[in-house]
Amino acid sequence: MKPKPLSYYSKCIFHACNRFKWLNTSCVLFFITQLFILSLPAQINNTNLSYPFRPESTRKDKLYLSINQFNYLRNYEFFNDTQDGYTLFGSHIAPQLFYYPDSNLLITGGLFARKDFGRNEFTDLQPLFSIKYQKNNLTLINGVLEGSTQHHYIEPLLDVEYRITHPNEYGTQFIYAGEKFQVDAWINWLQMQYKYENIKEKILGGLSTNFALYKTKNWNITLPYQLIGFHQGGQIDTANQPLKTFFNQALGLNFNATCRGFFQSINLSTYYTLSNDQSNASVIVFKTGNGIYCNANVLSKWGSLGLSFWDGYQFYAPRGMPIFQSISSKIYEEGRIQNERKLLFIRYAYQHQLTQHLYFDIRFEPYMDLNESNKHFELYHSMFLVYKQEFKLSK
Repeated sequence: MKPKPLSYYSKCIFHACNRFKWLNTSCVLFFITQLFILSLPAQINNTNLSYPFRPESTRKDKLYLSINQFNYLRNYEFFNDTQDGYTLFGSHIAPQLFYYPDSNLLITGGLFARKDFGRNEFTDLQPLFSIKYQKNNLTLINGVLEGSTQHHYIEPLLDVEYRITHPNEYGTQFIYAGEKFQVDAWINWLQMQYKYENIKEKILGGLSTNFALYKTKNWNITLPYQLIGFHQGGQIDTANQPLKTFFNQALGLNFNATCRGFFQSINLSTYYTLSNDQSNASVIVFKTGNGIYCNANVLSKWGSLGLSFWDGYQFYAPRGMPIFQSISSKIYEEGRIQNERKLLFIRYAYQHQLTQHLYFDIRFEPYMDLNESNKHFELYHSMFLVYKQEFKLSK
């Protein structure tokens, strides 16, 4: 891809500054207010939904059986013109064998099954296999990646729902977990094509980084950067489909403070996002878009309470949550354009470890479309029950 001149980026910055002049001031005042009153609590923590596993020196030459069961209920009570209202209700189970041939090496193999309740058949059956090499802070993964919520993308770029609908990503991943700098670089090969097939190859890839600007025992200020790209193409197929290439980026500033007593932590974050259609022919109406995503969250013994504000202009991310997009995905409304999206979210989540290996997670997330003349809240809510454990089989 030919690099763009500096004048292009300067125009983008100038446009963004003018476009969000009022919003930037509001975000600053909003964040300062949170620091003093701590009562208007970002995106909900998805740690309990993840199941990362790595080589361990204490398990060398040993074989383990891993059981990961993920039960989900996610319901959208939506009646808008952008995203459908529907319910996802079911369960995943993924038994795997873990073999540790070396202190730095892990080989896995197993089976993934998804069963949506209300259907007699399995929704999805897939083989699981991966090889992981870890040395100090660097990890190399080939096969099934540590994907979906483990990439730590914000929702306008990557929908949390993909933990249910697309939990397994196959490809290659590099992870660096340093004290001040973390990197997750990955390629997910979505669709392979062979000669004369009537399909296009599809590739999804990304980069997620986090740099610690300032860190003490109780304070942490970080600079996250996120990039995700989608490409549909190939040269050996017979499909009469357009080439598609989309890029989405987000640059943020994140503040986190650890507290004592009833309040356990405070998190404030803001992201500036960009979308770019690099397809040969115009696939969507607008080639570029942008947005600002502001979050504030307070974690207490009674759960987490947060506010999120989204102001997007002609923004489109193929894998982002549909409600953030300027192009509708709603049934009978596909392709409907709403250039500007202004949304306010209230987020409450209660997450608790019920037993040693069982995790409970319930979420209520009403939102309001501030562009609608009849302003009212619509609600989506989720409940997750996650069981994950490993059993030693033999040497």
